[in-house]
Amino acid sequence: MKRRAIHQLFAVSALSPWLLQVLPVSAADEAPDVLIDRLTKEALDTIAADKAVQAGDVGRIITLMDEKIMPHLNFQRMTSSAVGPAWRQATPEQRKRLELEFKTLLVRTYAGAMSQAKNLSFSVKPLRAAPEDKEVIVRTMITGRGDPVQLDYRLEKTPGIGAGWKIYNLNVLGVWLVDTYRSQFAQEINAKGIDGLIATLSDRNKANAAGAAKPSKG
Repeated sequence: MKRRAIHQLFAVSALSPWLLQVLPVSAADEAPDVLIDRLTKEALDTIAADKAVQAGDVGRIITLMDEKIMPHLNFQRMTSSAVGPAWRQATPEQRKRLELEFKTLLVRTYAGAMSQAKNLSFSVKPLRAAPEDKEVIVRTMITGRGDPVQLDYRLEKTPGIGAGWKIYNLNVLGVWLVDTYRSQFAQEINAKGIDGLIATLSDRNKANAAGAAKPSKG
């Protein structure tokens, strides 16, 4: 499958938690496959209704992500896994910068694909997990133009305030999002260290922002 199609499916998966701004008490006991089913339906409805999202409005997407996505992802785990062993040596300030730049990179990478993520349908496969499991994989099948595509979610069950299942990795066609970035980040860290990785991500985000700000010709 072409890279743009993979981006579209990652975009759908990232949009899934939008409408759960206030998590009901019962959601802590909601099964992970039921959760993914509900979130994906709401994501597709959001894409269909929000013109700014369809247009790839990065400002709108970042606002929605901060308000409605971040509370339902374990983004620190996503970032630390992408950075790899070097995360343990990073200072609190470096970790904060890494999370910020990684989030910005993901939003800008997939913003353009969101305008194409329409007229899709999905189904959730039966969950293979024991009741006591704290980490699970929920597998779904996305259908639209072309062949059906499997989209998987890794979730963990978190305790305490905001208890419930949280997404920490995504898989399209056998490609795990975090693992893909880990190999890229490792090269930067080996060559330039943590600060070098932060600088590279910052420069890439600035370049992406500048490119998006250029008026289209014609």
